[in-house]
Amino acid sequence: MMGAFFRSSLAAIMPAVAAGILPLELLAQEETSPPAAQKVAAYVEAHRLEIAAELIDFLALPNVAADTEDIRRNAVRLLEMMERRGIRTQLLEADGPPMVFGEIEVPGATRTILFYCHYDGQPADPTRWVGHEPWEPVLRNGTLESSPETFSLPAAGSAIEDDWRIYARSASDDKSPIIALLTALDALEAAGLAPTSNLKFIFEGDEEAGSPNLDLMVRENADLLAADIAVIADGPRHSSGRPTAVFGVRGIVSVELTVYGPTVPVHSGHYANWAPNPAEALAELLATTQAEDGSVTIAGWYVDVLPLGPADTAALAALPDEEEERLRLGIARPEGGGRSRWEMVTLPSFNVRGMRSAWVGDQARTIVPDRAIASLDFRLVRDIQPSDQVERFIGHVQEQGYHVVYDEPDLETRQAHSKLAKIESSQGYPAVRTPLDDPAARSVADAVRAGTGVEPVVIPTHGGSVPGYVFPDYLGAAFVLLPIVNPDNNQHSPNENLRLGHLFDGISILAAVMLMP
Repeated sequence: MMGAFFRSSLAAIMPAVAAGILPLELLAQEETSPPAAQKVAAYVEAHRLEIAAELIDFLALPNVAADTEDIRRNAVRLLEMMERRGIRTQLLEADGPPMVFGEIEVPGATRTILFYCHYDGQPADPTRWVGHEPWEPVLRNGTLESSPETFSLPAAGSAIEDDWRIYARSASDDKSPIIALLTALDALEAAGLAPTSNLKFIFEGDEEAGSPNLDLMVRENADLLAADIAVIADGPRHSSGRPTAVFGVRGIVSVELTVYGPTVPVHSGHYANWAPNPAEALAELLATTQAEDGSVTIAGWYVDVLPLGPADTAALAALPDEEEERLRLGIARPEGGGRSRWEMVTLPSFNVRGMRSAWVGDQARTIVPDRAIASLDFRLVRDIQPSDQVERFIGHVQEQGYHVVYDEPDLETRQAHSKLAKIESSQGYPAVRTPLDDPAARSVADAVRAGTGVEPVVIPTHGGSVPGYVFPDYLGAAFVLLPIVNPDNNQHSPNENLRLGHLFDGISILAAVMLMP
């Protein structure tokens, strides 16, 4: 009989096989996982209800980093869940939310693995969540579009289906990987198995706020956190449904750009075509930043990009096609000039993540706005520093004739400059990328292959950002990302969700790493 992981993986990849995207031989694959992995899968199969219940209970705690009381409640809950598993724990206090540290020492182990997740989540607008509040977890029998009805966990003894989904803020990003890690320990203990490596855990409480304290905390606690391999459990698995090992993540820096018009909104009948319109000016300015194919036209944007090596290039060429993803998202023609999404991820990006000027829809008014604001994020790749990319953007804005300020301009400044822009930026953090032939990081991918019986998708760089640079820079640890959640999880958006089959598979994936030889 095929194991739980292979059953759910097979269901996930069938459309891709039918479309000719994945090789047919994957269909004929028999279960090849070792007895230890089969015991883990059996434990998960027998405890689906309890696993889902613990996650739902954890998701009911609001977890926006800016809310001090709520975020500390999450940290305390984490301590309780970890101590229940026999993990030696402590809180690492910083200016913001505490970081939760845990450690399991394994007699005779010669290697230490550090697992990182974050327990905070993005803010949520309740008005855009369908059928429930963001921190009131509900279940659906599939996606919101296919199954809008919600329900609660059934009684003990009931079947829990792979395709059921939990809808709640942080269901996928990033509380479910935490539950998967803790459950992997439960499964090993129940099977009488011990991890083969010393295990350490660091759970961060303000990753979604840009990880302002992680750099300092890792530097100050380098001895405590010392490890050979840092495994980041965050992000979505590849859309093929196969387990995924990623050897790098992009950095990020955010920018708030404000363009000014009159000092107050003015009547469009009296002032339009005379008073400069900042919304129009902002649109024109942003249009100068990218070419038709999506490439960034800002001078120096790609100068510091570290070229891909032969192993990275080969890995990109071997990735399964993502035509289904394009169709699912309703994209007629992707940007990138014909390059794949994963090829584009290896380059720095320029993204307009939001725009605002006056009012729209049924709140629209016949006015010339006083200002227009664009919120931007720049994703970074290895060897590009956040401050350098911000300076390049500032230079570009100045080249378009704008006088740039960094604080709210006074009346005299507004009167003196017909093109006036305020630029504010976050500190950000750089990217990290481990060579694909790094022995320590590669051992993680090998362990996933051996433990699940499925060939993992190996990706040089992930599109998302986590501050993973701190682990190789300050600890000397090889970096690898093991994402486990479903790609269509709506992370950072309304109606975030987690497919339960991905959670159950993720437990097997992470347990395989804990057992790797």
